[in-house]
Formats: sequence, structure tokens, C-alpha cells
Amino acid sequence: MFAVITGSLHVGLAALGSAIGVGLVGMKAAEATGRNPGAAGEIRTQAIIFAALAEGIVFIAIFLAK
Repeated sequence: MFAVITGSLHVGLAALGSAIGVGLVGMKAAEATGRNPGAAGEIRTQAIIFAALAEGIVFIAIFLAK
């Protein structure tokens, strides 16, 4: 039973880390947009790219779990 629990544990930790990472990206993007509203488009583009990269970690963890 412990092997089953630990087999999925790294997927859960990857999802938790990804959620924290996406939250930090959003927080800093909002802060950067507040400091420089003229660059909002560029900041949004970079934030979307980095959020997608952070979420990709979960897919790698799911792939490695199988």
C-alpha cells in the first residue's frame, strides 16, 4: 500500500509546486504591470509563457509515473 501512495506522491508534489509557481508568476506580472502599464502586453505574453512552462512540469511527472 505504501508503494501505491509514494507512486503518486511525486505527481501531487509537482502539481503543488506548479500551482505555487503559476501564482508567483501572476503576482509578479500584476506587480510589473502596475509599475509600467505601457508594457502590459509584453508582460502578459511572458507571464503566459512562463505559466505554461511551470504547468508542463505536472505533465512530465504524470508521464514518469506510468
